[in-house]
Amino acid sequence: MSARLAPTELPADAAGPDARHGVDPDPHRGPLFRQWTPQRVVVFRALNLGDMLCAVPALRALRRALPTAHITLLGLPWSADFARRFTDLLDGHLSFPGYPALPERDTDILAWPGFLQSVQGQGFDLAVQMHGNGHHTNALLTLLGARVTTGFCEARGLGDWPWHVPWPESGPEPMRLMALAQHLGAPADDLALAFPLGPTDRAAWVGRPDILGLRSGGYLCLHPGGREIRKRWPAHQFAAVADVLAGLTGLPVVLTGCEEETALTGAVRRAMRSPVLDAAAAVPVGGLASLIAGCRLLITNDTGASHLAAALRVPSVVVFRCTDVDRWAPMDRLRHRAVWDPAGERIDMVLHEARLLLERF
Repeated sequence: MSARLAPTELPADAAGPDARHGVDPDPHRGPLFRQWTPQRVVVFRALNLGDMLCAVPALRALRRALPTAHITLLGLPWSADFARRFTDLLDGHLSFPGYPALPERDTDILAWPGFLQSVQGQGFDLAVQMHGNGHHTNALLTLLGARVTTGFCEARGLGDWPWHVPWPESGPEPMRLMALAQHLGAPADDLALAFPLGPTDRAAWVGRPDILGLRSGGYLCLHPGGREIRKRWPAHQFAAVADVLAGLTGLPVVLTGCEEETALTGAVRRAMRSPVLDAAAAVPVGGLASLIAGCRLLITNDTGASHLAAALRVPSVVVFRCTDVDRWAPMDRLRHRAVWDPAGERIDMVLHEARLLLERF
């Protein structure tokens, strides 16, 4: 098991054909990628959909800086689909077995020995911690056995992590992550989100002719779900908005969500007076994305769905009840409107923003 190497401890062979200027990388001599060209890179970001979409600009910058490198994503099991979708940015995927201090998945203790043997055997040159401020994850990344680790850290910890950058305490998530790319010497000029769609995504709805029959741009989407209950806008408010917008536009309303959110979409459906299609189902994320991609407008309180809309250039109104709006709202504030509503009662503002978007787009 390898410990993290300080620059002066970098193996001599790291300064061979992959190194520039004939010297070992040294944080006092400027950005890493201007000194060294790692060929095997692992990026750690074991998070959910919205968080992964926010990382696309930084991953794009990493690829532009290292066009010939083999870049592997170390993420949650579901993100294997994410890696396959972004083959222009990522070359492989490793499934993270969980860690007690990280809440995104239960820890599979029995998987850890095999996981460490596998990941250390891949001989990574560089491990990039793109998972947050590094309080729990920087030490974890030393277990991967990479020659150099980089990422974010708390400002007071910079002395222990010479290749790291202080975690930004403000700003949108994509810009925070781009600060790391810029620190490494990668081009940091493209902040656009993306989510490539393929023919199999629409095929997820083969058993739903009512969904397949929807005309692109000819329906409204409401996504009332969210992993945390405290972030959800009330079901009756979604229903009231849907009824008003359906009457205003004459467009059908589609409710989206995962299989676990069918009770929630059912509550919205029962509170509505207008016809509605309930599309909450056990479909892959690509199926959800294909449905959002074709809608005229999305109303949601879930940052995963809102970042999908941003990546697909679909106008949206996003209701925030407790989440940091500055950090998690889509950056294009013309196409995506954020409404701060901790009490869950600002239907007037949601409708106002929705009407503006329907008039403009």
